[in-house]
Amino acid sequence: MNIRAILHSDANCFYASVETVLEPTLRGKAVAVCGSTEERHGIVLAKSELAKRAGVKTGMANWQAKQCCPNLIIVPPQYDYYLKFSKYLHGIYKRYTDQVEPFGMDECWLDVTDSPKEAMIIAEEIRQAAKDELGLTVSIGVSFNKIFAKLGSDMKKPDAITQITAEDFKEKVWPLPCSDLLYCGRATTAKLSHMGVRTIGDLAKLPPDLLQRKFGKNGVQLWRYANGLDTSRVAHQDYTAPAKSVGHSITCKADVENEDEAHKVIVSLSQDIGYKLRLMNQRAKGVALYVRDNQLLGYGWQAVLPVATQDEATIAYMA
Repeated sequence: MNIRAILHSDANCFYASVETVLEPTLRGKAVAVCGSTEERHGIVLAKSELAKRAGVKTGMANWQAKQCCPNLIIVPPQYDYYLKFSKYLHGIYKRYTDQVEPFGMDECWLDVTDSPKEAMIIAEEIRQAAKDELGLTVSIGVSFNKIFAKLGSDMKKPDAITQITAEDFKEKVWPLPCSDLLYCGRATTAKLSHMGVRTIGDLAKLPPDLLQRKFGKNGVQLWRYANGLDTSRVAHQDYTAPAKSVGHSITCKADVENEDEAHKVIVSLSQDIGYKLRLMNQRAKGVALYVRDNQLLGYGWQAVLPVATQDEATIAYMA
């Protein structure tokens, strides 16, 4: 059987990059896409590379971002344009394969195993096409499975290609922290750290039955990922899973301890939910909220919306 050739393409600073294409005078400047500055809860949704270097972070309050970077230019989000550029990028990907699986608005997996061209050549052509045709830069991971392709796209940013092969993944991947592995969240990373497991290599060398006892089937899955044994397929471009609900979740890097912090997280999650609803041409009739505390105990609430909507602000307000 042929070794698979999987790409993961990640558009760099996507929202902010689209804004610089729409308004060329923003190029080469520190830019942040933010919620309303008139409201106390306005937060950074995305930032340019220069803003990032100045210390601006996603989820930061607008006023905090301005303190980090006094010359920061704040612009409101334009989701319809982000969706258009996302579709343009997908159009470039589909020149090479019909196995194109989105992972959010700005990331995609591609399976190019059956292409007559080498994976690295395809990656370079995609990188150049995104730049020439759309004015965007992408970072691309090239590997033999989805997990390592995603890792590769994260390793060099912006505007870069990183290859991880079956021969060199132990050298490139195993020294990285466990938290770099897709689906290894904060709680799992903390538990592994207490076991003395800090790198992906440490995780790979553990007996899988030990991970089964400690973490259940997810532990074995992470062990498989660490050892390069991921066999998950890249979905066909026309595949849409039947969905009765649309959701998004995040494991925060620190405890959320007050309403301000909770609001930032909810607004950020609501942005992604609004995007998914528009992509599916669906509207939400209700909102459910699930919270897990630092003892891993869960709590849930739900409410019916007065009018079905795709609007992020309405969803965030109800949440």
